[in-house]
Amino acid sequence: MSVSDPAPAIPREGGWPVGPGPSWALGLVPFFCLSVTFGATLGFLASGAPLILRVRGVELAEVGLLQLINLPVGLTFLWAVGIDRLRLPILPHRLGWIVLMQGLGIALLGVLSFGEAWPLATLFVLALATCFCLATMDIALEALVVETVGPERRPYVTSAKLGGASLGGLVGAGVLIAAYDRIGWQAAVLTVAGLNALCLLPILLYPEGRLRRNGPAPERRIGLARLSRLSGRVLVLGLYFAALFALTGINSLALIDLGVPLAQVGLVTGSLAAGINLVMAPVSGLLVRRFGIVPLITVSATGVGAAGIVMLGACALGSGGLGIAAAILATLCAGGLGVPVFTMIYRWAQGPQPATDYALLFGAAFFAAMPLRVGAPALAGVVGWPAYFALCLPLYGIAVALLRRVITRTLDADRAAA
Repeated sequence: MSVSDPAPAIPREGGWPVGPGPSWALGLVPFFCLSVTFGATLGFLASGAPLILRVRGVELAEVGLLQLINLPVGLTFLWAVGIDRLRLPILPHRLGWIVLMQGLGIALLGVLSFGEAWPLATLFVLALATCFCLATMDIALEALVVETVGPERRPYVTSAKLGGASLGGLVGAGVLIAAYDRIGWQAAVLTVAGLNALCLLPILLYPEGRLRRNGPAPERRIGLARLSRLSGRVLVLGLYFAALFALTGINSLALIDLGVPLAQVGLVTGSLAAGINLVMAPVSGLLVRRFGIVPLITVSATGVGAAGIVMLGACALGSGGLGIAAAILATLCAGGLGVPVFTMIYRWAQGPQPATDYALLFGAAFFAAMPLRVGAPALAGVVGWPAYFALCLPLYGIAVALLRRVITRTLDADRAAA
């Protein structure tokens, strides 16, 4: 359609707007809100705490162990089949699991709010259980996207989800950490719990039954053919997530070691980074529709690599200011990668078991990246920050090249089939 062509009428499915426009944008609110809760909870439990502990003198290797709180995100493929097969009473299939898991997560946060003086092991177990609820809720939500949202609309939904996660991260890893000395543990955790409860409400109005797309009936187990087809993509995604985290995910720790004050680090890698991601989510969604998935990945990944080179230089020179510039550039460019990558994950998850497929494609890939997520701070502590970034740069280049090749093959196959 040319620029001068009139805009098409907004189509509707079951009374729910599904085309671009203000009324259709309201359909993105449930996805946005649930992603806010995901970002806020993990932002507070898994991102803010390592900074506080590092300032208190905890070794990098021990700080890295806190990444194990994210472990359920990488293991969802172990129970995703149950999410596909089992339907809870009263609510529709996916909404039932979303409400149950979100409710349990809120309850666990309520308990956790009383635990400031409890043993660290107890707090860790409660945080791990909370992450389990969030991860299970998320794969049910992703299955809901696959089953009720057409391929042409998924970039917009992905933008809404990434934008919501960014806003949640701004609250959990930025605002609450910055205010932690004033408000304390209980108020911070209860704020997260209250936000999660509030953000659950919009999904209750989502007409899952009317929007469900016709497709094959759920299978009782993972077929070997499909598992074989997904395995290569899981490995490529695992390498990509690991390399991206290694190059950009611990920039905050590097800034701390460069002498940047905690408050400034929190502003740059917490609040400012979340704000950048919040803006980049809708922008990259539009760019995907305008230029395509592969070109956006190429440009954005090149920018991330350039930011890694700048961070290497900052560490070699001991320059906190240059390190801040590198961290901001990395966040800006990485913000262009989320929408195209997750749009392709939705494409690959189309099938009789979307929750299971998504859990394999994202969860198993995330789990494959876990050793590097946990060990990256320790590696930096052993070899030093300049050598660490020098090792990460070629790994990242290889990971992006492999991901581009797999995505290009899928898109070529889709065009040939059309």
